[in-house]
Amino acid sequence: MATDLKDQELLVYESRIKVPYTWSVGEVGSRFLTELKENKKIWGTKCPICEAVFVPPKKTCTFCFVACHEWVELKDEGVLQTYTVVRYDSDLIPGKKPQIIGIVLLDGADTGIAHMIDGVSPDQVKVGMRLKAVFNDKRTGQILDIKHFKPI
Repeated sequence: MATDLKDQELLVYESRIKVPYTWSVGEVGSRFLTELKENKKIWGTKCPICEAVFVPPKKTCTFCFVACHEWVELKDEGVLQTYTVVRYDSDLIPGKKPQIIGIVLLDGADTGIAHMIDGVSPDQVKVGMRLKAVFNDKRTGQILDIKHFKPI
């Protein structure tokens, strides 16, 4: 039996929930992150049909929907495709502000990787500039094992 609550005051409690969690990055993500950590190498996967090279690697081609079993080692250099400048502090974006976040198309890849850009000021960064990955000395098996990309 339903109860009519139209005279009931709706209470709203504003708060912030911080939920710690863990999740598997899967076999493809595991290999990618392990190569960053142990060998400072960037690997992608290649589609057997359209030959698109994905980085970060994908298990399935997003164009042909077939499994990508072939691994391709990529250079740690590429071209800045686009960027934005973050000017506020956030736990999600480490480092000093302003911080440049860009999409870097590594040589040999067909998709770009999002990462931080350093070594250039926001007023001097340009789409098309050549960049090189800088690896952290202490790597832990995460995307931030690439510390940032810098101009070359």
